[in-house]
Amino acid sequence: MPIQIIVPEGVLTPAAEAEAFRKLTELLLRLHGLTGNSFMTPNVIGEVTVAPKGRTFSGGKPTEIAIFELKVPSFVLPTQELKDAWISEGTGIIEEATAGRIKRQNIYSSVSYAVEGAWGIGGKAYSNAELGSAVAAAAA
Repeated sequence: MPIQIIVPEGVLTPAAEAEAFRKLTELLLRLHGLTGNSFMTPNVIGEVTVAPKGRTFSGGKPTEIAIFELKVPSFVLPTQELKDAWISEGTGIIEEATAGRIKRQNIYSSVSYAVEGAWGIGGKAYSNAELGSAVAAAAA
């Protein structure tokens, strides 16, 4: 489940990048009751992308913004309550990581869903059912 954090240069220290990513990973797993799941945990992946200073925009004008994005199968974050928690708590994680350099109103999030049967891990295309089975087997 790829997570991407996008911030302008100088906003996050390398330690803050790692901490924010760890906390977002833990948040995603916790929201689904999957903390410690041996299949899901290593498959929460992603990166921090650092844009050159002056190369992030809001309203068409250079603005220091932060973005965190999540791409998941359609059965992840299926309810509005889970989406709200991901965005609200995730925004808090990013806000804390920036130590006040990025205002809350300039932190953005999105969730997108992979096409059924097109979730690839280790060269295997998983259907939603196969992913669910792998997650359940790891919890047993």
